[in-house]
Amino acid sequence: EFQLVESGGGLVQPGWSLRLPCAASGFTFSIYTMAWVRQAPGPGKVRELISSISFRGQTIDYSDSVKGRFTISRDNANNMLYLQLSSLKTEDTAMYYCAKARSPFLTTDRLSNYDSWGRGTQVTVSS
Repeated sequence: EFQLVESGGGLVQPGWSLRLPCAASGFTFSIYTMAWVRQAPGPGKVRELISSISFRGQTIDYSDSVKGRFTISRDNANNMLYLQLSSLKTEDTAMYYCAKARSPFLTTDRLSNYDSWGRGTQVTVSS
């Protein structure tokens, strides 16, 4: 059964750090590009692809909003995706999802090319 299960979210203060793991199962993790996507609370807020990592980890992209503060990584041997969040800001408050690219061996940083998601983990940054 296909599953993506995120964890590690919580309530933190500005400037703090968090690490979000995503456990993958039910598919061949090592041949899919993976991404982290977030959706802030409130009406009109859309999902934002903040980082992607290609199937072997050779290509990594970040959105301007998180570049220099967040780090994506993967462990293909254990079917795990990670996002290290540092120097958190209040505007990072969102539900964070891991996502799988729609096709194997596809390297992409376009949100429309991701078709499978986990249920998300909530990150709240507040003083």
